[in-house]
Amino acid sequence: MKNYYSILLLLLFVACRKQYDVALPDQRWDLFESANAVALKDTVRNKLQGVFAIGAGATDFGSLAALKWSYNVNGTDTTYYLSVFCETDVSYFIMQGKRLDSSILLNGYWRKMTGTSTGKARLTISAANGGRKLLTGAVFNSGDIVIDGVYGNGDEVPTAPIRFQYARPLYNARSLEIVVHRGGGQTADLLPASENSAQIIQWASRFGATGVEIDVRLTRDGVPILYHDDNLSERLIVKNGLIGPVEDYTYDQLNTMVRLIRNNERIPTLREALQTVVYSTPLKYVWLDTKFHGNMQLMRDIQQEYMQRAAALGKPLEITIGIPDETVFNNLTALPNYQNIPSVCELDVDFTQRANSGIWGPRWTLGIQTDKINLMHSQGRRAFVWTLDVPENIKQYMYTNLYDGILTDYPSIVAFYHYVRP
Repeated sequence: MKNYYSILLLLLFVACRKQYDVALPDQRWDLFESANAVALKDTVRNKLQGVFAIGAGATDFGSLAALKWSYNVNGTDTTYYLSVFCETDVSYFIMQGKRLDSSILLNGYWRKMTGTSTGKARLTISAANGGRKLLTGAVFNSGDIVIDGVYGNGDEVPTAPIRFQYARPLYNARSLEIVVHRGGGQTADLLPASENSAQIIQWASRFGATGVEIDVRLTRDGVPILYHDDNLSERLIVKNGLIGPVEDYTYDQLNTMVRLIRNNERIPTLREALQTVVYSTPLKYVWLDTKFHGNMQLMRDIQQEYMQRAAALGKPLEITIGIPDETVFNNLTALPNYQNIPSVCELDVDFTQRANSGIWGPRWTLGIQTDKINLMHSQGRRAFVWTLDVPENIKQYMYTNLYDGILTDYPSIVAFYHYVRP
């Protein structure tokens, strides 16, 4: 009965438009900012990943957590983030790390996606609790690394104790593409940036995503941009007097007059979004959800250009054009050499075969469809299911070991279930 009510609450959370906001707490910590605290080396970060048992704090966050690093690049500066994916209430921590003598400090915040709960988190791995082993590269075993600290609510000084103890490495026996919806999740989910913005793409890997789905439309003058809804509305933009379809406006009009709902962001072009993916993130997959009916050659050209840019950097990146309906199918297959265009087809398997799509992307409500997935696998294709947000559904689909990717608004819970697998 408890699971039933948890699922019901999550469904209500997903379905309802939010009339409130979540402000990230002030994360300043004097000890973390002290002159003697220095950046961690790559070797230390790589070792500080894995499945950890939660002792103190388990009531709020569950019994296990998966710790994994990601990064963002800004020019010549790279910032590394340690994400802690937990089970209870779709919760996660996002931390930064430094070395202080023979100890490791982790500083950041926690968030529960089933509501507005958030707060500061300050953690330490002392020399005796594994800090020295991590910093010197010594071999360690289960139980050797203990992370102790405190967490709090909002901007309050954190006082509630929490403990993570290393149990085992992250699961890696089978790969899974964790694809986050609308570049990083829906704006309604109280994220730190707007959906389909260049800014939210920079957060995606911190949330647990290995790839992003973004919505592509064309302006009146033919510029591919990112925007989900058919019309300009206060759900996504600051009120400005403009109404009606996005396609009624030129790019210059949208760029000059429209701001997204958070952070004074502009509607990005497809090029700006892919520029962010390639040069600023570790993301390795992009699903271009085609929201327009028209000639697709320009989108194909941009897809090819940014896959080539990634290849020149030695960065693995797959960009697929989405085929959500038969009109888009017809427009894509009208392009020269369409059989070699990387695509993901949401239609049935026969359309997937006719387009020679590398990925079949069925809706989750159609069921697991074992026979069709096996057929796709026998032809060297993959299967990505969309859009899975309820934890019990995510577990059900993931643990069939059939799907190769999951599209979700909550990549942190997908990451948790994936990485903690024994």
